[in-house]
Amino acid sequence: MARKLGKPTDQRMAMLKNLTTDLLVYGRIETTEARAKEVRSLAENLIALAVREKNNFEEVEVKVVKAKLDSKGNKELEKVTSKNGKEYLRVVKEEKTEKRQKDMPTRLNARRKIMAKTNKVKDSEGNKIDLPAKLFGEIATKYESRQGGYTRILKLGPRKGDNAERVIIELV
Repeated sequence: MARKLGKPTDQRMAMLKNLTTDLLVYGRIETTEARAKEVRSLAENLIALAVREKNNFEEVEVKVVKAKLDSKGNKELEKVTSKNGKEYLRVVKEEKTEKRQKDMPTRLNARRKIMAKTNKVKDSEGNKIDLPAKLFGEIATKYESRQGGYTRILKLGPRKGDNAERVIIELV
């Protein structure tokens, strides 16, 4: 039976989602023992899913239309005259073909499951971290030869105040 952790369902789910996200982003978190055991279950399921679907994609060539950039990285502009005789600046576009990964249906489903069980995250500079990509890329390649047991719980002793057992849960 799953632990209730003394919280209503919505609060409990939100807390576990936050803890799971932090564990996957930072690799280790400090929390209570009961919470760590619940997070372990969620995190191990997500990692196992990522390991299973790691190479389930195909390379596809896609036509991409982008703004042409000059040497400084600014968009190139050209003067154009409209039908009524007014002049204005228009961005110069260029068409390229790029190779991109296209997820197969089961990997796409796995990506959506990961996104449902984790939060969107930004790093210290404010850039978005693509957690499913991190799971499929870094974490899944690290654990591909392992058969489960992706996390470790280390006991730290009781917390001052409420005497709850503190632990560190980390990715092995």
